Amino acid sequence: MNDIPEKPISAETIDDSVQPFAVEALDMRGRAVRLGPLVDEILSKHAYPEPVSRLLGEAIALTALFGSALKFSGRFILQTQSDGPVSLLVVDFMAPDGLRAYARFDAERLAAAIAAGRMKPADLLGKGHLAMTIDQGGPAGRYQGVVELVGQGLEEAAHQYFRQSEQIPTRVRLAVGQFSARNASGAMVTGWRAGGLIVQFLPSSPARQADLDPGDAPAGTAPHVVPEDDRWTEARALAETVEDHELLDQSLSAERLLYRLFHERGVTVFAPQRLAARCSCSREKVANMIRSFSAEEVEAM
Repeated sequence: MNDIPEKPISAETIDDSVQPFAVEALDMRGRAVRLGPLVDEILSKHAYPEPVSRLLGEAIALTALFGSALKFSGRFILQTQSDGPVSLLVVDFMAPDGLRAYARFDAERLAAAIAAGRMKPADLLGKGHLAMTIDQGGPAGRYQGVVELVGQGLEEAAHQYFRQSEQIPTRVRLAVGQFSARNASGAMVTGWRAGGLIVQFLPSSPARQADLDPGDAPAGTAPHVVPEDDRWTEARALAETVEDHELLDQSLSAERLLYRLFHERGVTVFAPQRLAARCSCSREKVANMIRSFSAEEVEAM
């Protein structure tokens, strides 16, 4: 069990990273993601309306949770195509640490949805599908799982994906929010933060620990072992207690959050994986693309 000391931890040490962890007594593995400058850079660069930024921020956090599990040099791509005001989300994770993202939306339909108070992820997405693609590159090719979107948000779509594709009991929590703070000059600035948590029940793990002490039972009495289903019920219930503000709190490290949630069962944290915003675009690529058009075409554009 990791006993986290009560001391302040700088945002630099906890932002833009994925924290893998395990709770052996519950046969549970998981990852927690905390995104600060990375998600703010992606969302601010496109200047999306607030509801679109929140939705894309959820997609970025979800992709970071999934993509960081890749054990090879490849890509994980999350993409939605739907009939809602936000018709397209694309998030690309380039192993081991790169993220980029884009959203397409209908401004008029979005304004109407905002006016009607229909700004939940399910309202913005509408009906369509969510595709998750693992691209290993080379002859290994691609693997893709598709989930139908029928009025649910990204969290529930992720649960549905694992139920039908991976058949691994999984719980996902996502949170996105804006923050205000004073910069070095004393001026107030705003930015975006995102966070997420994924827990999975993996009963095939070799380390099977007895989880309750026999207490005053006679010597030699075996510790009580909770059935596997009860283990997952407990793990899921603990994960569901996490609040949005805990996933977004700049002063709360992922380690301390995991200790809050699972310390009674013994939580082990592993080395965190840092993440970065990476776009394949560059001034040179754009210039070369423009040179491929005639002067008349460039002028028209």
